[in-house]
Amino acid sequence: MAIPVTGVLSEALRFGPRASAGIALISIALGGCSMTLGSLTSSSEPKEEPAQLATSTNIASLTETVKNNPNDPQAYNMRGSVLAQAGKTEEALADFNKAIGLDPNYGQAYANRGLIYRKTKRLDQAMADYERALALDPSYAPAWLGRGMVYKARNQAPEALADFNKAISLRPDDAEAYYNRGLLYQSEKQHEFAIDDFTTAHGLVPQQVEPLLSRALSYLALGKAKEAATDLDEAVQDDPQNVQAWVTRGLAYERLGDKTKAAGSYGRAINLRPKDEAARTGFARVGGRPGQSYDTF
Repeated sequence: MAIPVTGVLSEALRFGPRASAGIALISIALGGCSMTLGSLTSSSEPKEEPAQLATSTNIASLTETVKNNPNDPQAYNMRGSVLAQAGKTEEALADFNKAIGLDPNYGQAYANRGLIYRKTKRLDQAMADYERALALDPSYAPAWLGRGMVYKARNQAPEALADFNKAISLRPDDAEAYYNRGLLYQSEKQHEFAIDDFTTAHGLVPQQVEPLLSRALSYLALGKAKEAATDLDEAVQDDPQNVQAWVTRGLAYERLGDKTKAAGSYGRAINLRPKDEAARTGFARVGGRPGQSYDTF
């Protein structure tokens, strides 16, 4: 059964300047220091800015559509998708339940509800919904990706990898799928494979910094501080408010022996988040002095 393309929630990483929850923390030992990259949207969630716009415009319009078409499952699925993007999780869940109640064979609504269940840690229910969506349409890439995320959350790496591979084979231009597969490789310390996937993801969405950040961590894990610094130079220019980018850049330049740029990077992170422990520790480690100016480039 073909599944209509309207009202699809992104099942994997939704890139954006603000990281969203959904990815397990990735800790990589780097020669005595440890950097953590976490809370990047594996996975997964919509950007906050479009969500705010959706709240003020689309929800009202879609509610009117629902009122005029109370037996149309697509209307509920569409509104549920926008509600989910706006962070109205339980309201979105109610709409997906209604859509499925009206059409028990509505595969896309199962996949969308699966995302809500996954976000709220109801993994068994998420798995059941993804599998129902795939039973209805085995070629539906977001359901493969979503099920892979559930497997990943359950630490079932081989199963997650197989699902990510399938999602990519069905939709080879999906940056989110490459990014999440890269994170899986990274968590398994297969950094060369991870770098390849982050490179592909970055090529597909060059305006987003998360693939650069993740690729930089894999470069650092492989002792390639120069390559990491290049990625992080680009990341902080694209997103100068990103604390994680500045902290990781500080570590890269610390590894290169450039304490001035390292202190400047850690200092920028401290200015953005004064209590960030990694930034404060790094700043002290490279001899940074509060109140002193440091060049970052």
